[in-house]
Amino acid sequence: MKNLALVDAHFIPSNLTGVHRPRRWTYHLEDFGWTPIVVTTHWRHYHGQVVEELFELVPDDLEVIRTEAFPTLPYRLIGDVGLRALWHQYHALRRLAEDGRIDFVLITIPSFYSALLGRLLKKTHGVPYGIDYQDPWVHDFPESDVPLGGLKARASALLAKALEPIAVAEADLITGISPSYIEGVFDRNPHLRQQAAIDTMQVGIDPKDFDFLQGSPRSKFLWENEEDESAVRFLYAGALLPRARPVLKVLLEALREIKQESPRLANRFEFYFVGTGSSPNDPESHRILPLAEQYGVADLVFERPDRISYLDVLNHLQAADGALIVGSTEPHYSPSKTYEAVLAETPILALLHQASEVTDIIQKSNTGSVISFPGDDLPAPDAVASALKQFISSNSYDPDRVQWEFFEQFSAREATRSLARALDQAYEQVARNRRESHE
Repeated sequence: MKNLALVDAHFIPSNLTGVHRPRRWTYHLEDFGWTPIVVTTHWRHYHGQVVEELFELVPDDLEVIRTEAFPTLPYRLIGDVGLRALWHQYHALRRLAEDGRIDFVLITIPSFYSALLGRLLKKTHGVPYGIDYQDPWVHDFPESDVPLGGLKARASALLAKALEPIAVAEADLITGISPSYIEGVFDRNPHLRQQAAIDTMQVGIDPKDFDFLQGSPRSKFLWENEEDESAVRFLYAGALLPRARPVLKVLLEALREIKQESPRLANRFEFYFVGTGSSPNDPESHRILPLAEQYGVADLVFERPDRISYLDVLNHLQAADGALIVGSTEPHYSPSKTYEAVLAETPILALLHQASEVTDIIQKSNTGSVISFPGDDLPAPDAVASALKQFISSNSYDPDRVQWEFFEQFSAREATRSLARALDQAYEQVARNRRESHE
């Protein structure tokens, strides 16, 4: 059994979506020959929401090392906890290495600054490392959708382009959620194609989260009128990507068309957006509702800008009539919420780039309907309106028709199996290189 230091700047009880990818790995890694040790930041240093109930989703025997971080007070000059905890987490990793307790380090990003830890530890202690891309690091930021506009967008892009080559220079493993997330890494750093092991795996779905819900009943507090049986409720949970705004506008325009043609039908729709605000902790930071008002459909749209508990999201998802996915004009967008909707047995209505791998998955598995589009050539509002009308009239979703076996490859266990294979490959390559250097 080999030991893996799994580094994530945020971990349970953080309510960020990204904490669940490494959490699910920790359920299964030992089955494939790796004992995980999570290195993270103590939750008192998080700026985001902390939900202590999430501790119930962590394996009882998991070792979690929670480090300190430099404070942001009295002035919040640096908010990113990965950067503030960088020094402390390096020393936690150093102690593990000096005690002979780790054989490999895997850093899942963001926080992107945490990626620098791997190269630093390899230089000082010779521990091989990998970087897992939950999001692309280097990409273009739409200036109009970034606070402070172009200045911050350009600064973020320049910093990413400067730091990524440093972080990945000696990486032994590169993984990501989808091939499109990491293809640019190899284009910018071509030596990695020969140097590093490569693998991609989805976030992974696990029924354990829904099993926990069964023993922890809770209310549907988002619903405007829970007793209204005629309502058709769609749920969208999570941040709205900047390049998803044009897609959202098409949806709102489609709702306006339905409202003009058939007000009675339109009044059955209730679209709930949660966690979509410009600030995850600000209940007044609406981003969806102002757009809905512009299109005259604010009476059909309900927005909770701040985040709610991950478990409350799953609870509402199970109760919803539809899981709404508003995709990006970028083809690499691969929403993990797809798999949660599948386990919730809630039909999906998705507006997605035709090249997104999730488009194909939804269509082949009978889990919902997809309105696809090629890049910036967005679907017509009347096509979206037709899909919404059909959703109400056909009621065609049937759990018995879902190709459940299709999702076995996307389970948390299979995702972890794939990761462990890549870890083995990287570790064995490092061992071979060391043997050859001594011959």
